[in-house]
Amino acid sequence: MLYLKTLIIVVQILSALGVIGLVLLQHGKGADMGAAFGSGASGSLFGATGAANFLSRTTAILATVFFVSTLALTYLGSYHSKPSAGLLGAAATAPVVASAPVAASGSAVSAASAPAAASPAAAASNAGNDVPK
Repeated sequence: MLYLKTLIIVVQILSALGVIGLVLLQHGKGADMGAAFGSGASGSLFGATGAANFLSRTTAILATVFFVSTLALTYLGSYHSKPSAGLLGAAATAPVVASAPVAASGSAVSAASAPAAASPAAAASNAGNDVPK
């Protein structure tokens, strides 16, 4: 999946640079970058209006490639794989391990109430463990 994203990013960057270059080469109303290269001359390679049609068509094609690659990157970026159900089809759960030690003295504190009798710092660190995710 990483290679596909990298390929689409390269295509997107090349199409963006192509659109920028072609827009700068197109003939405008004034003396712009296209006039400096002689794109307005009637004896050019594409003819009097052939260069304008070729440049505008190529710009439209590269703009379409840019938008399609942008949509593809958005789709690939928003895709999140679901966790595997495991071999038996049930979601895998981690075993629960008690983190608070049981008091060693002969007090009447049971093992079930040991986490409640722990220090306030330990209770604060375990405050969000009962929230479902």
